[in-house]
Amino acid sequence: MKKILYLVVFILFTLLVFWLGKRFGSTNVSQQVISNSTIVKEIAELASLDVQGSASIKRSNIENSGDWTDNLKKTFLENTIWVTIPYQAKYGVNIDDKSFKVQMTDKKIIISLPAPRLLSYELKMDKMETSNRKGWLLFQDDETYTDVQKKLYQTSRAQLESNPTYIQQSKEKIKKVMEQYYAPFLKDHTLEVRYEGETSTPALN
Repeated sequence: MKKILYLVVFILFTLLVFWLGKRFGSTNVSQQVISNSTIVKEIAELASLDVQGSASIKRSNIENSGDWTDNLKKTFLENTIWVTIPYQAKYGVNIDDKSFKVQMTDKKIIISLPAPRLLSYELKMDKMETSNRKGWLLFQDDETYTDVQKKLYQTSRAQLESNPTYIQQSKEKIKKVMEQYYAPFLKDHTLEVRYEGETSTPALN
């Protein structure tokens, strides 16, 4: 909720300053709004993408080999565990001066940002669901569950860190928010958002 309020305030502030610039014929005021790196940094950091989902893992010491002994192993020695935990992740940019820049030409506004990445990842352990299937000769082992949970966190986080869909969605969200901020200036300029490691992205009209 706070992020939305911040964005609304930034956008209203931009519209007000732009109107004042038009009203009093001040191009310097408009240029200050365009190149205000502090505000642009805040907008980029607030325009994060929130993602929710569930991570699941299955671990078993029995494989279906097709041999006649499979059923015996499952009956006496099987230890199969399923764990499902909801997660909440956040994608966005972590601003630093080396990879952040605001440039303005006669016809173009160029924003250079670091590449979006996974900023945070949290497993909601209070909503964890588990099930298991054990053979007659095995006893409950809490350490096995702990080990499975650690493995689930490591594998699911690694998958999200390299998820191209969420990274692209994060880029698109940042573009849209930047476009809203610079909307008063896009009649005379085009907006281009560049990310570290890329040459350029298509301009927003």
